[in-house]
This record gives sequence, C-alpha cells and structure tokens, in this order.
Amino acid sequence: MNRSPAIVAAALGALAVILGAFGAHALRGQLDADSLQIWHTAVDYQFWHASALLGLACAPPSRWRLAGTIAFGAGVVLFCGSLYALALGAPRWIGAVTPVGGLALIAGWVSLGGAFWRSAR
Repeated sequence: MNRSPAIVAAALGALAVILGAFGAHALRGQLDADSLQIWHTAVDYQFWHASALLGLACAPPSRWRLAGTIAFGAGVVLFCGSLYALALGAPRWIGAVTPVGGLALIAGWVSLGGAFWRSAR
C-alpha cells in the first residue's frame, strides 16, 4: 500500500466526518432545507471519493496512481468545496466551479481503472 493516497484519503475522510457533523448540528436551523441538502451532497461525495483514494493506495506505483490521487484531491476540493460554499450562501457563479470538479472526479475514476488495468498486465 502506498502512503500518499492513503494519507490524503484519511484526511478527506476525517474532514468529511467533521463537516457532516457540523452540517447536522451547527447548521441545522441556520440554513434552509435546500442548502442543507447541498451540504449533505458535498459530504456524501467527499466520503465516496476518500474511499476511492484508498483503492488507489492499493494500486502499484504508476503515473495512473499519481494522476488519480491528484484528480480525486482536486475534484473533492473543487466539487465539494463549491457545494459547501454554495450551501453557505456564496454567489451563484461559484456553481460554475462544480462541473470542473466533477470532471476531475471522473478523471480520478478513470485513473483508478487505469492503475489496476496496468497492474494486471
């Protein structure tokens, strides 16, 4: 197992727990139902992609693994970060960042597949 993706996964997972608890406790009553749903979506995506990074940590060293680690990290920051910001009342134009983050998350999944495809050969 490689440490870099695993460390990033652990950090993103811990942060997702913190942000989930913050949304459930501190933001309840502060945000409307739609904003809380956006917050919840960001937490869910952050958890899923922290888990995907653990998969990358199990892949043998390669450019695919490095690319996936970067893509998942950037995707979580851009996709989830923009959703957190929108939920907290950021200007609507911040929503333009969300699809860029989504593309990075897709690139992370493609890289994860490439990393294991390469390891099987």
